[in-house]
Amino acid sequence: MEKKYYVDTAIWRDLHENRTDKFRPLGEWAFEFFKKVLDDEKKILYSDLVIKELSGHFDIKTINNILNIASDRELLEKVEINKNQTKEAFEIKKKLNVPFGDALHAILARDNNAVMVTRDKHFLEFDFVAVKKPEELI
Repeated sequence: MEKKYYVDTAIWRDLHENRTDKFRPLGEWAFEFFKKVLDDEKKILYSDLVIKELSGHFDIKTINNILNIASDRELLEKVEINKNQTKEAFEIKKKLNVPFGDALHAILARDNNAVMVTRDKHFLEFDFVAVKKPEELI
């Protein structure tokens, strides 16, 4: 099976902003993760939800530049969101008391047989998708 990675919005931001926290080089780890995935010619998945979340921080030109990291090698793939996935995400949100967006990201990763790449603790609630941090994959 082809290895694919659905990347959470925060990891895209880590990469673009070269973010750090008090002790960790989050941007550097995001860069190394993307570099490894692209060198290994694996697919990076995103959705309209990622674009919507990024649009709260950046204009569309910047978002296109961020996503351009993999598009020139056709390793970037946009996945569609359907009504059943949206409905399931609302149910998970209520059941587990997690953000709707996190539930939907996880469902999209699962439904596309992808590893969910995030560092968000909410994703630890989901037992239906493989979840990894970027630094665990480099």
